Amino acid sequence: QIQLVESGGGSVQAGGSLRLSCAASGRTFSSVVVCWFRRPPGKDLDFVAAISYRGRNTFYGDSVKSRFTISRDNSKNTVYLQLNSLKPEDTAVYYCATRADLTHYDESRYYNNWGQGTQVTVSG
Repeated sequence: QIQLVESGGGSVQAGGSLRLSCAASGRTFSSVVVCWFRRPPGKDLDFVAAISYRGRNTFYGDSVKSRFTISRDNSKNTVYLQLNSLKPEDTAVYYCATRADLTHYDESRYYNNWGQGTQVTVSG
């Protein structure tokens, strides 16, 4: 099973940027879909972004479109999430997760492999 480790979270002012990383172990990383979800304080998981096996297809939640960018480097077994123009409502724990295909890509219940999460806090 692929092990996932997120990093890159932190505290920033509104309007700032962060780049999150999701590093994976395992030789099958290039054959999985990778997704980012987030859990704001006291709320349910929200879909943020998803990327297909080779990165040709990307999908975004409505609240992050045009501000966040998902990408992957399969040679480094890593998926990135660039967060720009951050808002206080982006404050959440961000998780990456993997699955075999893109069916229902925005529904967390279809993902069975998760990282431990990284905290993003936006003030201002």
